[in-house]
Order: sequence, then C-alpha cells, then structure tokens
Amino acid sequence: MEAFESFVAVALEAEGLVVSPAVKFPVRLQTRRKDHKEMQTHGYEVDLIGARADRLVLATVKSYLGSRGVVAEHVTGETTNEAARRRYSLLNRPEVRGKVVKAAVKAYGYRTRHVELRLYVGKFAGSGANEKAVRAWAKRQRVGAGPVGVYGLADVVGEVRQAASRTEYRDNPVLVTMKVLAAAGMLSEGAPDPGGSR
Repeated sequence: MEAFESFVAVALEAEGLVVSPAVKFPVRLQTRRKDHKEMQTHGYEVDLIGARADRLVLATVKSYLGSRGVVAEHVTGETTNEAARRRYSLLNRPEVRGKVVKAAVKAYGYRTRHVELRLYVGKFAGSGANEKAVRAWAKRQRVGAGPVGVYGLADVVGEVRQAASRTEYRDNPVLVTMKVLAAAGMLSEGAPDPGGSR
C-alpha cells in the first residue's frame, strides 16, 4: 500500500469500513482491431476496497503530491494523451467500470446498488479549475449506488486528524505520525507547513 493510500485507508476505516489493499479484477473487452473481432482480458486495479454490511467502496487513489496534480481531462478521458487517459480507465471508460463493479459484486456478495466508486485526490492541477471540472463530471456519472464520489486532501486529512485525536492507541504509521506531529505542536491551526509552502 502506497503512503497516501495509507491515509485514505484510515479515512475509510473512520466510516466503519474494513479496508483491503489493491485488488485486480479481470475484465474482458474487445480490442480496437478493425480487421476482425478479438477479445482480450486485462486486470484493472482498484487501489483500495472498503466494505461493511451496507456498502462496498471501490477507491481509486491518486496523490500527485509534489507533481503537477490531477488533470480534469485525464480523469474524464477527454485528452489526446493516451497514457494519461489509461491511468483513469476505471473512471472514464464506462465499459471497464461497469465490468469491474459487476466483478466486485460477484466476488464480495453485494448488490450493485450498494457499490460506490470513489476518486481520492492528494493534489489537483492548477488553482481550482481542474478540481471543479472533475467534481462536476463525477456528479453526472452513474455507477452502482450513484455518482462517482470525489474526495480531496482536506476530506482525507480531516478524517485522519479526527481518528488520530482518539485516545486509544493503534499501531498504525499514519495515526502515529499524526500523534507525533500533534505532540510537536505542528498540527495546530497556523502552524508552519512541515513540507514548506508551495
């Protein structure tokens, strides 16, 4: 599990979900060959899966901290950059996400109406336009229980801070890091950014 995925996992656990690391679901799709029909099976990875009795969450996690950030046209698939589009196939290809949801329903015993597809983002590109565009696009999508959920860094950190503020001890690197930063006085409002301002 990658570092930012560990933060997201804690946020999911705060919702009462049992969280598992990445799972690949085999999806059989027609290739783009024009001369004849050909089918291929590819594994599409869901970064985190959260489960409880009434909900199954399939989470795609993109941190992009320290880089440009998540670009809206890559998420929506409205780009000529094929490599960038493929990074978000689970979101921007309805045939892929539909088959992944179907495979998850079969594997875990849920009904489609209980499945949520979510995107967790550490950093959006630019000064807000990409985030706004991604959120607007996600609201128009219909997958399982409804639209694609979009969660930004503030959403994740808010849940993690709340989980870390509890008095019981859990041997979890994310929660211990938050407790250490709090004890050092670096989590109070207005405290200096440990990573430096960007």
